Amino acid sequence: MSDSKKIAFLVAPEGIERVELTDPWQAVKDAGHQPVLLSTDSGEVQTFDHLDKSETFPVDVEVSSAKAEEYDALVLPGGVANPDALRMDGDAVSFIKDFVASGKPVAAICHAPWTLIEADVLQGRTVTSWPSLQTDLRNAGATWVDEKNVVDGNLITSRNPDDLPAFNSALLEAIQHGVDSAGSAQA
Repeated sequence: MSDSKKIAFLVAPEGIERVELTDPWQAVKDAGHQPVLLSTDSGEVQTFDHLDKSETFPVDVEVSSAKAEEYDALVLPGGVANPDALRMDGDAVSFIKDFVASGKPVAAICHAPWTLIEADVLQGRTVTSWPSLQTDLRNAGATWVDEKNVVDGNLITSRNPDDLPAFNSALLEAIQHGVDSAGSAQA
């Protein structure tokens, strides 16, 4: 496909909510794009189905050697431990900050907006997340809303796995058409 895009999926080595990685990954693949798994370490990452270990997936690129300009969009899956670990990694935080600044789509679901807080990119933005993050997000300068999907500029956020259809749709729309400063997909 000539308009195929390269999409970064950034995760920690463990604690990723499996479906929040695999469902958007499959949607990106099905749309003819190339998903690339980035992590803080090489090897494999361990996903979970809530608190139970699930599948492992091979890491394609260590985030320390990745550059935002090499990718067309960034997906940040959730899980509680995953974004908590990512926000403690300077390379991951810098990559996220650079990506948001690039204006290219950044999609974060469930607990993943914790990483956006650490990257200090939420001032004046409207987002959603898993409900327990709302105070953290407000304290970071964001407006938190309880909606299945929020698009604000290049940020796409959703609350939980039940919202994956809306999350994937908004992600694919942004990959295909980009986003404008008002958060609407461009034709």
